[in-house]
Amino acid sequence: MQIHQLTLPAKKSPKRIGRGGKRGTTSGKGTKGQKARSGASVDPLFEGGRSTFTERLKKVRGKKAVNLKKYTITIKALDKAFNDGETVTVALLVERKVVTKKAIKAGVKVVATGTTKKKLTLGGGILFSESVAKILDIKA
Repeated sequence: MQIHQLTLPAKKSPKRIGRGGKRGTTSGKGTKGQKARSGASVDPLFEGGRSTFTERLKKVRGKKAVNLKKYTITIKALDKAFNDGETVTVALLVERKVVTKKAIKAGVKVVATGTTKKKLTLGGGILFSESVAKILDIKA
């Protein structure tokens, strides 16, 4: 016998319950309850009113967000940490303890709080707002 000669068994039709006969009043559905009613269908994830497994998982300690939140830094903080003419990179920000090591993975964004008279350039991987671009004279 070859695999192309195999045939699938005929599909059985679903059992029709309660069309007269010997089964009596409840027709094999037990007594009362949601599944005894006509047109009854229960969500397979429904657990009788208690919190579902997926809902309980959310409350587990140490559940981490998939996308890490970006670290926000003000221009005021950059003004303190960097000298005139320097390039700001995430590695330098970690080195100078402006942000933690997690910022390398999460990312950094500069927001326009405070002012600076220093000429700073932002390295790759650092996001910034439009107002920061005006203050630091960055052309996008």
